Amino acid sequence: MNELKEKLYKACIDSIAKRINEAKQAINDANEAATEESKSSAGDKYETGREMMQQETARNLLQLNEANKLMVSLNQITHNTALSSAESGSLVFTDNGKFYIAVSAGSIRVDNETYFAVSPASPIGQKLMGRKPGDGFSLNGKNYKVEKIY
Repeated sequence: MNELKEKLYKACIDSIAKRINEAKQAINDANEAATEESKSSAGDKYETGREMMQQETARNLLQLNEANKLMVSLNQITHNTALSSAESGSLVFTDNGKFYIAVSAGSIRVDNETYFAVSPASPIGQKLMGRKPGDGFSLNGKNYKVEKIY
């Protein structure tokens, strides 16, 4: 099971690294567009275009910052220990899905199976935390029963 958790951990790292690279590329593109705008425009049009590029850069800097925080959070997870109850780094099998409690990375396919990478702070993550096999809970009108924890 540690091998599976390692694959899920790596998939989360890859997902966050992709977010980081996309944000950096968008920042570079906005900076280049602002530079081009300043070379080819004058007056109010220049100021409007420049302001739009600054807003785009600021938005992408926020996304980059959030992705970096996720990477830091992910690096703090111990993912190779046996656990008796769900916590960060746990792989939790329920009757309604398989959840890797780490960071919000969405649906991940590993070895032809679908897992959901969820943050401990997410609604489903909060419900899973501290649960043991046999425990049940409801979320959004759906019932879950914890079957296994790794």
